Amino acid sequence: MNAETLYALGFALIFLGVTIILTALLLLSYSETKEKETRAGGAIIIGPVPIVFGADKESVKTILILSIVLTVVLVATTVTLHLMSR
Repeated sequence: MNAETLYALGFALIFLGVTIILTALLLLSYSETKEKETRAGGAIIIGPVPIVFGADKESVKTILILSIVLTVVLVATTVTLHLMSR
């Protein structure tokens, strides 16, 4: 693959991601919620360190588990690629 192909692929993936996010937001804004309680949470992963926040303990616990799994996958992939490049 040459640089132009990789550039076009990266641009297409970014465009696809933004399109999916906007579609999901539109669908969520037009759908009616059946339950009154809303739970929310999020994570910011800087390097291998996850910073987790949320509205209740259960959502924070779920986000924390998912961010730890993502961090372990990230570290394992980095180590594997480093060892393969030697």
